[in-house]
Amino acid sequence: MCKTTIKKGKPAWLKKPLPQGGDYQRVRRLLSAAKLTTVCQEANCPNMFECFSKNTATFMILGSECTRHCQFCNITANPPLPVDPDEPQRVAKAAQKLGLKYVVVTSVTRDDMPDGGAAHFAAVIKEIKGCKQDQPTGKDTDSQRMKVEVLIPDFQGDIKALGTVVYAKPDVVNHNIETVASLYETARPEARYQRSLDLLRNVKAMDPLMPVKSGIMVGLGETKEELAQTMRDLFEHGCDILTIGQYLQPSRQHLEIKRYYSPEEFKELERTARKIGFNRVAAGPFVRSSYNAKDLFSLM
Repeated sequence: MCKTTIKKGKPAWLKKPLPQGGDYQRVRRLLSAAKLTTVCQEANCPNMFECFSKNTATFMILGSECTRHCQFCNITANPPLPVDPDEPQRVAKAAQKLGLKYVVVTSVTRDDMPDGGAAHFAAVIKEIKGCKQDQPTGKDTDSQRMKVEVLIPDFQGDIKALGTVVYAKPDVVNHNIETVASLYETARPEARYQRSLDLLRNVKAMDPLMPVKSGIMVGLGETKEELAQTMRDLFEHGCDILTIGQYLQPSRQHLEIKRYYSPEEFKELERTARKIGFNRVAAGPFVRSSYNAKDLFSLM
């Protein structure tokens, strides 16, 4: 584990005020009562207060203990507990109580499971898709049904496991490339750059109409040329939606931030992505893979 010091003195554009009012406490109470985990809380996301205040959250399934040891992630890597078979129903009910129209579901990586948790993902998708939001007309229309975006692990390259998720018909399949190829050994020692690219291509092979999404962190020591190459790789492997955000060091035990990108540099990265061919790009210091996910989906 890389033990370094968190850099002091964040730039002004990374000092985010807490939102006033809203339903932050209501969301926390609801999640606690339902015994649900969110990646917002586990990953210590800088957008958590804002999202909770807007009645939004990204549900994290399959427990809170990860079987991998990514050096940028705040989620703990410990022996995982057995999967809760009632979790799909509890996630769906919580999403319904929050009045969500667009639900993002992610997970820890479960390399201990034969299918990496794919069947559990499929069960969650099915439960959410089966829920409807009440409408004044009382009519059963497709607009009542929640959209589901899944942010999935790589399932160790298991095509059958990936198919289990894709054929459950989520509305978006998201898998983050996270960083450039040269930094994988440092940042994601148990992942493979090409394996993540192949996952995106395989989703498109299984369902050519399925929107595919991925995300990149910046600030780990990558070059602008490497970032552009990663964007090209993603686009050539079928990625439709791209997010680019600033890496923030969760603790002294995590990878050190090499540098902060300015808002102008994020605009430059967005321009690069659009020149490559991306029509749906979100790039900015606080952008995260699931942040304002509904807005990017609406551009489809």
